Amino acid sequence: MSDYKSILEKIRLAFPTPTSDKVHEAYFIHTILRTLDHVDDLKSSAPVLGFRNNQEPQSWNEIPENFSNVEWSIHQITEYLSGLTIWGHPNAQTNVVPPTTIPSIVGNLIGAIYNPNMVGIDYSSRVAKAEQEVSKICANLIGYDAEQSVGLFTFGGTGTNFYGTKIGLEKACPGTLQTGITQKTVVFASETAHYCKLSISAWLGIGMNNVVIIPTNENNSMDVQIFEQKLRETLAAGTRVAAIVATMGTTDSFGIDPLQEIHDIRNRCVEEFNLDYRPHIHADSVIGWIWSVFNDYDFSKNSLGFSIRTLRRLSDSARRIKQLHLADSIGIDFHKTGFTPYTSSLFLLKNRPDLELLNRSEESIPYIKQDKSYCPGIYTLEASRGGAAPLAAMANMLLFGKEGYQVLLGHLVEMAENLRESLEVHGNITCVNSYNYGSVTLFRVYPEGVDAETMFQNEMRNPEYAASLEKHNELNRLVHDYIYREALEGRGAMLSLTENYRSSSYGKPIVAIKSYVMSPFTTAPVVQTIPAKILEALAVVQAELKSQALLAPETA
Repeated sequence: MSDYKSILEKIRLAFPTPTSDKVHEAYFIHTILRTLDHVDDLKSSAPVLGFRNNQEPQSWNEIPENFSNVEWSIHQITEYLSGLTIWGHPNAQTNVVPPTTIPSIVGNLIGAIYNPNMVGIDYSSRVAKAEQEVSKICANLIGYDAEQSVGLFTFGGTGTNFYGTKIGLEKACPGTLQTGITQKTVVFASETAHYCKLSISAWLGIGMNNVVIIPTNENNSMDVQIFEQKLRETLAAGTRVAAIVATMGTTDSFGIDPLQEIHDIRNRCVEEFNLDYRPHIHADSVIGWIWSVFNDYDFSKNSLGFSIRTLRRLSDSARRIKQLHLADSIGIDFHKTGFTPYTSSLFLLKNRPDLELLNRSEESIPYIKQDKSYCPGIYTLEASRGGAAPLAAMANMLLFGKEGYQVLLGHLVEMAENLRESLEVHGNITCVNSYNYGSVTLFRVYPEGVDAETMFQNEMRNPEYAASLEKHNELNRLVHDYIYREALEGRGAMLSLTENYRSSSYGKPIVAIKSYVMSPFTTAPVVQTIPAKILEALAVVQAELKSQALLAPETA
């Protein structure tokens, strides 16, 4: 039986030392290096980490009885990475999940080691300055007055939408912070806006049924004519509008809402209906915000030498994203197009006084130092906000600068354009977001001999093609599944599937296969191999379906 003090000495070795100790720091560094070695052993040519020795790791359902040691514990947890996609792999093209840079990893690491809490200045010290400075950098980038705006890091893109909607709710229905919602209130968002529009409305007490969903055009942007009509009907009925969510870069297809028109319609309605509040416009720009680095890029000179087709895509995106300053608040995900680790999301508010609508009394947080210059614990939903996120974000801002982000985004779009060009030569494959300006490509595959574009247009618009739509939806699911299985074996790119890229004119979901290029290591030769893999998958799937059809009568 061990004395607790002897065990305590071993436990202390599991922590970084609070004072300088070069020997123990060397042990700490060595441990990190060994951990990276363990993970490296899981790598292969496939875009996923595999099982060590092809064996399932041990499972746990009870806490061990005794203290073990650092090395054994770390070896166990690295096994949980088995099966995880390596986002930086050139063949990993599944979604808007980026590889993380070395400086942002270090920012995350030192935030984890020293563990600041952004609830107040006494728990965060100068790390709070990083949050404030990242907010100012982003404000200047999108066109806000950096001295009038304010930002805070929160729990993901949903968190940024949550803060925007909550502030809008307080504007529309003053006092709900204390009394709750006492009158009917709605939120406006497009049909392709992120699904968090529903969960946020539910959690705020607005109710999912009170989300006014506006149809989108074929480029997945909000139909502003229908928006204006619905907004006028809502205001005429005396219903309050908590928020108007403009999506500036949808997840599936990078659709961008016409923010200028939404802004102008809102302002006209405020005047015409003589409203005693101004409905809050929140721009869900968690993906699209980074195109702001092109706001002052001279596309006519094209100093970075982008191809004409890529230049046109970048220019068009930048023109739309340049309207971000019109929103009352925006959301930024550094862990998407900012290339930092999860979770690093910034809620940025145009006018600092709006944040006071969320203020609690100082008496409600008696154990937090009441620093007048910085005390976010008064207005944040979270009492615990780690400091790793702003440190990681700041690291990448200083690493890339405008030029670095321009180059990175230009490369990703260039690779997407290469893929689209490779797909366009095949008549039985069609890009369903051919207007797209980002690095995501959605496409549908049809049997050999079918004119894909004509069939897709019929399936999208004509109810008589509903059965055809469903049949080809299933075909695309099967093609995707084959491609995915092949990628797990290191043969080809790992693509993903969206079950509802958009709905047809008669309300049926349209399935599409998705390539989302997010890795700087993806090259033209890599993406140009994808069409051949698609045709290979199609041939295998069609042979299997034919075989099943031949066996069906005997089975019956």
